[in-house]
Amino acid sequence: MPTSDAYEGIRYSDAEQTPDERILANLAGALDRSLPVPLGIQLRGLIEFGIALGELPTGQRLPSVRELAERAGIAHMTVATVYRELREAGLIEAKPGLGTYVGDGHSNDGLRSSAIRKIQRRIESLFNEAEQLGLPPSVVSSLVNARAARGPAPSRPLRLVMVGNFVETTQQYANRIQDYLAADDTIRVTTVDALHAGEVFPLPCDICVTLAHRRGEVEHLVPNGIPVVGLSFIPAEETRAQLAMIDPMARIGIVSIFPEFTALMKPGVLRFAPHVSDVEVRLITSPDLQDFLSQVDVAIYASGAEATVSQMLPPGRQAMEFRYVPDPHAIRATLLPVMERLRASNLSQEEVPS
Repeated sequence: MPTSDAYEGIRYSDAEQTPDERILANLAGALDRSLPVPLGIQLRGLIEFGIALGELPTGQRLPSVRELAERAGIAHMTVATVYRELREAGLIEAKPGLGTYVGDGHSNDGLRSSAIRKIQRRIESLFNEAEQLGLPPSVVSSLVNARAARGPAPSRPLRLVMVGNFVETTQQYANRIQDYLAADDTIRVTTVDALHAGEVFPLPCDICVTLAHRRGEVEHLVPNGIPVVGLSFIPAEETRAQLAMIDPMARIGIVSIFPEFTALMKPGVLRFAPHVSDVEVRLITSPDLQDFLSQVDVAIYASGAEATVSQMLPPGRQAMEFRYVPDPHAIRATLLPVMERLRASNLSQEEVPS
């Protein structure tokens, strides 16, 4: 997950503002014209990452195209294009006459329908097999009814797959999630890029876990019938502590990987290091990156940029990763209920040879 926290860091504290007004002010105020990234890409990143961090929860109303364009001083077409792309990605939805809202990334009815279709196929196969064995449909129906009367079968361990941006950081996220699982539950990892490149999705799998803002994309990459759960993330405790200890006079250089999240990096750092003032941001692809890093005292980099930063940073300079962890509240409120429903319903993904 791109390490750029800072949706919290661009919040306004004016108690008189309504939530809708705060979101409008936050989005418009965070756009940074000094960055070498188009404002439309920055705006999309602000909304996507707000969803990923849980700052823009499902059902939250977003500013209208006109409101946001006028407050931010950008073209209406720029905002309209960003909203259209986010709708196509399943992250937001337009409600006629009401406005634009953060979506849930998928339809619960769709998940239920998929599960029912899966069971219907198994039932059809069962009756076909019974016919081949010379058993009448009434016998099969009796067996099914008898099984239903016994209640749920003992649950078996669940198998999870975490889909992230980078293997190493995704494994770190998975390790955190493992602490909340039953002793026999397992969680493996892969990346969005690997799946796009044609890597076979790890099976067997009962639940896929990913970043909240990438859930809609990941749903198209996993086999049908596997529920995809999107989690929000928070800055890691060690990251917050490291930022608080930075020398106030230090020159801070921030290295971002994803262009759409560059607007979030600086306020994210300043949220936990408000005592520093000399802060600049560069993309990892910036041609002047090495010269930029040679002039900073502390380099703060997004997850996945460690190799590049360590290679270019002069000896003796401090470097730290802006690391995130899955939000424990999101795990308890979003992932664990899905797991318990699977255990209770016994509708887990059938065994598929890996």
